[in-house]
Amino acid sequence: MEVNMVEPLSQQLSDLSVRAKKAEDDVAAAQKEARDKIIARREQARAAARAATEKVNQKIKSAENTASANWNAFKAKVAADMDGLKTMVAERKQELDAKRAESTADRLEWEAGVAVDYAIACVEQAEVAVLDAIAGRSEADSARARR
Repeated sequence: MEVNMVEPLSQQLSDLSVRAKKAEDDVAAAQKEARDKIIARREQARAAARAATEKVNQKIKSAENTASANWNAFKAKVAADMDGLKTMVAERKQELDAKRAESTADRLEWEAGVAVDYAIACVEQAEVAVLDAIAGRSEADSARARR
């Protein structure tokens, strides 16, 4: 069974690389900006994250009949990630005093580091998945040629 993807896997990896570089550049720029610009940049990043998540959700919906158990697990992961984003937004709105703000900044820096580590792991897993897909296609082509 072949899964039709909108973009080739190599293009998806290229897009991931571009987005990772943009995130790196945005963080470097944010460290030099005034607070209101940082807040605006953060809101833009949140909007981009929501849009990317929605794009993933749309791809998931279009592939409902393919490997449903895996898709259901992936959808649950996406939903949990969105819930996590919503929770972080709600927590930030409640943290107003200076002592809590410092503690929050430390925690957010740690969480950002974990998120980056997670993204790196995802990139590594994506590479393995792409190589598995290429190997699988090669094996299928070889099997078809032997018939």
